[in-house]
Amino acid sequence: MISKRREKYLDLIETGSISIFYSGNLKQKTHDQHYPFSVNRNFFYLTNIDQDNVVLVVVKGINKSDSFLFIEETDPVKALWDGAGLSFSEAAKLSELELSNIKNINSLEDFIHSQLSLTRANQFGVLDKLYFDIEKVLKSKYLTPTEIEANNFRTSFPHLNILNSNSHLSRLRMVKDEMEIAQIKKAISITKDALEHLMNILKPNIGEHEVLAEYRYALNKQGVSESFDTIAASGKNATILHYIDNNDTINDGELLLLDLGVNYQNYASDISRTYPANGKYSNRQKQIYELVLKANKETIKFLKPGITMREFNEFGKNILINGLKELGLIKEDIEITKYYYHSLGHYLGLDVHDVALYDLPIPVGSVITVEPGLYIAEESIGIRIEDNILITEKGNINLSIDLIKEVKDIENFMK
Repeated sequence: MISKRREKYLDLIETGSISIFYSGNLKQKTHDQHYPFSVNRNFFYLTNIDQDNVVLVVVKGINKSDSFLFIEETDPVKALWDGAGLSFSEAAKLSELELSNIKNINSLEDFIHSQLSLTRANQFGVLDKLYFDIEKVLKSKYLTPTEIEANNFRTSFPHLNILNSNSHLSRLRMVKDEMEIAQIKKAISITKDALEHLMNILKPNIGEHEVLAEYRYALNKQGVSESFDTIAASGKNATILHYIDNNDTINDGELLLLDLGVNYQNYASDISRTYPANGKYSNRQKQIYELVLKANKETIKFLKPGITMREFNEFGKNILINGLKELGLIKEDIEITKYYYHSLGHYLGLDVHDVALYDLPIPVGSVITVEPGLYIAEESIGIRIEDNILITEKGNINLSIDLIKEVKDIENFMK
């Protein structure tokens, strides 16, 4: 499966090229501590390896193509303090490479320079293009480590054509293979168990932070972590889109909006549910909830291969507009922005907001979130209902179908 991903990548890039992908490095937190390591997702996608200071080199020659992995050799002293890390044979198995293609990280520079030399022959022929995986952070005035590396190579090899592989990986990652779908399903399954645990413990006058603690406890028992900062927003807090303070008291009669997910082997779930603190929705809460639920369910039915994200968003948004007009909350379409101010969904995968080419039609094999919401601050009501949908040729599949969302099912469960 991993080798097929590299084959698909090779089909997209130019002949006579070298592509370099970095796993990333530990970043220092204090004098003697580091931040938790998070592997570069494009690197992981092409290697299945989650370890710092590893480099993948993909070569596409005129008559031959191959991939090489550069890792640290096992250090017996370091192994006593920090663990041994992957052996060459373990790395070969995970990445689906021949053992001979696993090399010492210290030989990386010499290997690349030898392949790019104009005075020495190599098995791939002339290589005059160098791909780097560069994802520019918006509004950042600083160069990323990969940009710095690309500039260094441009200085050392001015004849090279420096290219960006990022859009190619974004295109590939839009379509999930069987392994990826299985990981996302597992993340959703763990999320389901955790949400049911929260419904069991939810009651008036406990803290949002207590709900968060219970969620993390449920995840820790499964040996997994959050895929993003959990939102546990009660009452008016739920009308703040990215509320993460989670430090208020959940009062009787309020709703609790939960936006949360699980990171399972680097694949994410992203689920939103809104529950009544006392186990029963008020008539007004039920009225708003049913409108959001209608937008959720009808948009899931609408989703299919070939439609654009714009069409997808407009479809669900119009349901909310028409519903708000019927409730008398708005008169003109433009007024929707008072109560709804985000897009209806996004791609999901190795990243919660997964990479994709958003101007392209939605392809078969993609996983999309559907997450309509309404946020009525003057009534302290914020509701969002989010599912994770797999797009197939025969229609879409709700991967989170087992996470209850009907009013009667939630109230019955919370009894």
